[in-house]
Amino acid sequence: MIIPSCSIIIAFYERIDFLKLVLASLERQTFTDFEVIIADDGSPANIAEQVDSLQENVSFPLRHIWQENHGFRKNKILNQAILASNSDYLIFIDGDCVLQNHFVEEYMRYRKRQVCLTGRRVNLSPEITKKLTSSEIAKGFIEKSFWRLLFHSLRKHSSYIEKGWYCKNTLMRKIINSKKRGLLGSNFSLYKDDILAINGFDERYQYPSIGEDTDIEYRLKLNGVQIQSLNNIAIQYHLFHPEQPRSKENIELFKQVKKAAFAFTPFGIQKSY
Repeated sequence: MIIPSCSIIIAFYERIDFLKLVLASLERQTFTDFEVIIADDGSPANIAEQVDSLQENVSFPLRHIWQENHGFRKNKILNQAILASNSDYLIFIDGDCVLQNHFVEEYMRYRKRQVCLTGRRVNLSPEITKKLTSSEIAKGFIEKSFWRLLFHSLRKHSSYIEKGWYCKNTLMRKIINSKKRGLLGSNFSLYKDDILAINGFDERYQYPSIGEDTDIEYRLKLNGVQIQSLNNIAIQYHLFHPEQPRSKENIELFKQVKKAAFAFTPFGIQKSY
């Protein structure tokens, strides 16, 4: 078996229309030696069947990993995707984030052991999201629409448009990313060994936020991994949808994690409880 240079893990649930747009953006990548693993947190059977059928329509290796729906268990399926990955380098994205065409190339350019890279994303307006199609993405709509997105931003329909400017200048990149930024759960990458060393994601987080980014960042740092920002380098475009509520349970759980101050969670890939 040919081992790909990296494994792209897509956290997914139900929105097959969004997933098709994400896959279309992967078809446009300037770096193509990757596999894609769709980590499906319990989509209905009819959606899961549609995801399986997508394997016939893409130019890259694509696998679909599914688990039964027992509530929000994103971290559990992400751990399964880590185990299923064939590469020693992992890129984590969400199934509602379309990628700029240099996205994978930039992560591969900056990768280092004991370093977790993290990019940023533009929040698209409902209007832009509705207009996006796979064919439009194939034509480079995203990369060519900075001024249109800026216009929507001025009307307060899109946000963080400045994150969509792709910086090519090496010196400017260093200046922009001299400020430390936190890990973004929908847009980060690292060597597989580095996430296995902390036993992956803590599966006790059963609500959105904190568990797939803040907790991971905290435990990676405890284990000596540096967080390096790729602002204006590794760029995503977040498709519009209503926000999910944030849970107090996650906040309380993270307080316990910080109090214990253990990098290796017993509630991750290897179970010791």
